[in-house]
Amino acid sequence: MVTRQYFGTDGIRGEANQPPMTADLALRVGMAAGKVFNRGDYRHKVVIAKDTRLSGYLLEPALTAGFISVGMDVLLVGPLPTPAVAMLTRSMRADLGVMISASHNPFQDNGIKLFGPDGYKLSDETELEIERLMDSDMTSLRAVPRKLGRAKRIEDAQGRYIEFVKQTFPRHLRLDGVKIVLDCAHGAAYQVGPVILRELGADVTSIGVSPDGFNINEGYGSTHPEALCAKVRELEAHLGIALDGDADRVVMCDEHGDVIDGDQILALIAEGWQTMGKLKGGRVAATLMSNLGLERFLDAKGIGLTRAAVGDRYVLEAMRAGGLNVGGEPSGHLIFSDYTTTGDGLIAALQVLAVMVTEQRPMSQCARRFTPYPQQLRNVRFDRINPLDNRTVQEAIAEAQAALSGKGRLVIRKSGTEPLVRIMVEAETEDMVEQWSGALTRHMEAATKAA
Repeated sequence: MVTRQYFGTDGIRGEANQPPMTADLALRVGMAAGKVFNRGDYRHKVVIAKDTRLSGYLLEPALTAGFISVGMDVLLVGPLPTPAVAMLTRSMRADLGVMISASHNPFQDNGIKLFGPDGYKLSDETELEIERLMDSDMTSLRAVPRKLGRAKRIEDAQGRYIEFVKQTFPRHLRLDGVKIVLDCAHGAAYQVGPVILRELGADVTSIGVSPDGFNINEGYGSTHPEALCAKVRELEAHLGIALDGDADRVVMCDEHGDVIDGDQILALIAEGWQTMGKLKGGRVAATLMSNLGLERFLDAKGIGLTRAAVGDRYVLEAMRAGGLNVGGEPSGHLIFSDYTTTGDGLIAALQVLAVMVTEQRPMSQCARRFTPYPQQLRNVRFDRINPLDNRTVQEAIAEAQAALSGKGRLVIRKSGTEPLVRIMVEAETEDMVEQWSGALTRHMEAATKAA
């Protein structure tokens, strides 16, 4: 298997203005990707969006220059959610879509995500082809002056996406009287998110909607739901919705301010859609990180669970392979392929709201479909040497797997976007979880220090 140099599990990502996330790299990505998707004798187009990070001003013009230099026209849409790029790429018959975002990471990071003309993220093979061109002598890729591309701004892009998302909510339902707190993480959905919910009739209080280039995901959003939960309790709202920086994931909370993660949303949608005859394939796609409680809940309802590797692209691959239309991760990356080709936090939230309005029950009852098994997630950061290569660590992992056999699960993996090893321990009791997550963390930290 060929190792990719730049692309991780979700595009290219790193600290802005530091290798690899530099203007030079963005220029080369634009040239290489533009060349790969130059597949016919017509004017080729690329849609470029971004979130609210300051470094978007660095990367957007560099990408634009790269695409223009190989003869591709650039359509700039400004701050919009990642799923809006996938939708607009298809809708505008573009050859390529680009999102400039590092998702839930802090402002100093940024990233580049690419979508093909079908609105799906690129395959490993296509990313490898782009990398090959990026590392080549790119002189021959340049278009002659007469064939340079052009750039223009699409002024109605927000409105197009707003209408697209609203169409996924059942036309016979309304959100009149539903009091919602929406947290946009000072990110890409800060303008479109509140509009969508208000136009469907909801009483919306928005937080995390004052981006300044530095505050994306800082104390707000799906990775920091504390602010959302507190505001829901303060206002006695019916529920809360928290998006991440690029709005491709969602975490919710009920009227008591208790968090509802992606697993509970999967359970709610799977059961509701099965009842309505909408669930395709009789299964749901999830990842290795989804709770065992979800699997057993679905099994009791006659619904299967297909587990994929961690990452929304792998969930989507499992969905396409099995003909499924519901999939996601506990983090809130949720994909409903009847509507979209990638995770969309706003669409996911609307599907939950549709169930709540239909059932006429409070969110605390609607979204508590199963009792999760005790689970703990820990991260171990390393500099150069991966602790998973350490023999003592490998022996500790084997011991933990043996102890948890039949009583829980152990998932250990290297992050695809950061120098981290992620440890997930799930078991029948909190004591078992604490025992083995603690032991494994200590072994890995010791191996990292020794290295």
